[in-house]
Amino acid sequence: MAVRQKPVEEQVVVITGASSGIGLATAHLFAERGTRGLVLVARNEEALRKIADELSHGGTRAVAVAADVSKREDLERVARTAIDTFGGFDTWVNDAAVALYGNLNEIPMEDQRQLFDVNYWGVVNGSMIAADHMRRRGGTIINVGSVLSERTMILQTQYSASKHAVKAFTDGLRMELENQGAPIAVTLIKPSSIDTPYVEHARNYLDHNNAVPPPAYDPHLVGKAIMFAAEHQRREITVGFGGWVIGAMGKVAPRLVDKAMEWTGYGSQTTDQPERPGMRDNLYQARDDGDMYSSLPGEPRKTSLLLEAQLHPLVTAAVLAGVAAGIAALFVPPLGGGRRVRRTKRPTPRYQPTMRRTGNGHDKRTLGPGHVSQRGPYEGRPQPRH
Repeated sequence: MAVRQKPVEEQVVVITGASSGIGLATAHLFAERGTRGLVLVARNEEALRKIADELSHGGTRAVAVAADVSKREDLERVARTAIDTFGGFDTWVNDAAVALYGNLNEIPMEDQRQLFDVNYWGVVNGSMIAADHMRRRGGTIINVGSVLSERTMILQTQYSASKHAVKAFTDGLRMELENQGAPIAVTLIKPSSIDTPYVEHARNYLDHNNAVPPPAYDPHLVGKAIMFAAEHQRREITVGFGGWVIGAMGKVAPRLVDKAMEWTGYGSQTTDQPERPGMRDNLYQARDDGDMYSSLPGEPRKTSLLLEAQLHPLVTAAVLAGVAAGIAALFVPPLGGGRRVRRTKRPTPRYQPTMRRTGNGHDKRTLGPGHVSQRGPYEGRPQPRH
């Protein structure tokens, strides 16, 4: 059965982790497109209700559902709310996540388990509930992973491991739904470093505040990829060339990338910049929410050519073909009529009489001084007949 995806304006969209960062930016983009319904999910009920009120305008109605994605019963309640309010949902976005910074031997095992309960089991629970609802009506499941599913980041080992698991689960879910003929698209979004409160929300076992490794990208770019996937079937979308390069280099030269991370991993992920203390450590309970960006200085990148190339591959291919043709025209000599014909110079005769102009206005061939006749002694004379 073919995948069925509605236009965004006709959809009801469920977004977990909608109270800050990528989830909040994504909710705003869907509301700007006039999505029919938004079901916003997070643990911070107060912040979530303010966001829902702000986004309920025009043709969009947004509802807030306070829930913990690590608890399946909470996500089942989210699905029932969407069904009771809108009659169902068309896209389910699993975005909620928590983070840990520190060395493995310094992080308690219960913290590592909690991270997996949210980052991995939250995706599993949400995806399975969404798939059950969409088996007949069709729709899209979008899991927000990370480029760290391709290359583990030092001092974020648990987070990287959870995103490896999310990628493996998403690939397996996609294959099974396709094999069963379910009309459901499954997309994995892989953001690079994104400027969000992620670094402030993390539980930190380092001796400095956390920072986003450069280059950092705007969370709206990830929201753009998510909204595109809600309408167009895509296997994976990577946001940010910087993270993609690290993953690609890790496959070509893994030991070299290991060493580079060992040398730069601590410095690139820590800062002396003061943080917002009300946001720190949401591993077990909600903290301050409502912001898309971190408090770190500097502007994130607002564009990603890699993202545009993935969203519009035919246009990108045409542009690259045109560029390649232009470069080829500069270096490859033209064929056919444009080919230069090399002319060979005729050899000058050994003896060439000179031309002198006589005074009567007519050109006559005259012999120059020093000319020696080449005729034989009998040339020109009549020969006797015998």
